[in-house]
Amino acid sequence: MLFSQEIIQWYYKNKRDLPWRDTTDPYIIWLSEIILQQTRVEQGLPYFNRFVTSYPTVRDFAQATEDEILRLWQGLGYYSRARNMHKAARTVMQVYEGIFPKHYATLINLPGIGEYTAAAIASFAANEPKAVLDGNVFRVLARYFGVNEAINTGKGKKLFSNLATEMLDKANASIYNQAVMEFGALQCKPQSPSCDICPIRIDCYAFRENKVNFLPVKLKGKVSRDRYFYYFIIRDENGIVMQKRGPKDIWENMYEFPLIECPNAMELEQLKDTAIFQQLFGVDCELEIVSTPKKHVLSHQNIYASFIEIKNLGHLKEKKKVWNYVFIKDLNTLAKPKLIFTFLRDHNICNN
Repeated sequence: MLFSQEIIQWYYKNKRDLPWRDTTDPYIIWLSEIILQQTRVEQGLPYFNRFVTSYPTVRDFAQATEDEILRLWQGLGYYSRARNMHKAARTVMQVYEGIFPKHYATLINLPGIGEYTAAAIASFAANEPKAVLDGNVFRVLARYFGVNEAINTGKGKKLFSNLATEMLDKANASIYNQAVMEFGALQCKPQSPSCDICPIRIDCYAFRENKVNFLPVKLKGKVSRDRYFYYFIIRDENGIVMQKRGPKDIWENMYEFPLIECPNAMELEQLKDTAIFQQLFGVDCELEIVSTPKKHVLSHQNIYASFIEIKNLGHLKEKKKVWNYVFIKDLNTLAKPKLIFTFLRDHNICNN
């Protein structure tokens, strides 16, 4: 299997020195794999180090509170990953007596672990012959073999899955899987791949046919929806009002400022005329726009966030049940969406 051998030889010469490559501990590998989902290695590495330091074992992870996990995860995005990790760790403690599974058939049943992650952990921890299929692998296979089927269709996923399994060096599954992912990350990059020094370019379909920039094929996803958030800063010298987000929406159980969400953009006077504003703040509030709308892009959502300060606290109605007065010195203990902690940092309200 010339393809697999070339990829492995390239890997031994070019691989990055990453901490999760020095272990077969499935817990440590699991941490790295979940953290690096939809995250660049450079961004994820500090988070990995913090989690390993804070929770060196799955028992430590399971014993933490969700708030503690979310606080440590803060800034990575896709917070459901962190919640599922917490559920998975507790499942390992309850069902598997604290021994983190290392075989695909068991791993696939843990919360937050899909086919790719189960295959990665099983192959890296136990050399189980399971082919990994992430964005890097899709790209390498599509270009090398000239696969025009879209990677985000059922037919495409099945085709690529079969091809990945066929290319797998079953005796060296751990090394090959790491090698083909690293090859995609460093050599066969999405933009400006290093084709001129690629060891497999002679047999690469995309290189021969000048189609490197056209593969892999991916169908466009659904259109993003726009949401308009108006955050209200209510504070004094020592504290600030925060509220915890509810379930079944973005940033579940994380802390933000009191919020009014509107179906479209509004001027300040329009906002003051809404029933929800008057219910929360009355009609005599003195307002000051602290920040013009900031666009925050999420999966299939664009958040346009404006920050408005309430100046005359005395005119506020009674404190709402969902509001929490938090001492500014304690703000760093709360898990907050990136949008919020960036605002706090940029306005010198707290250090994050």
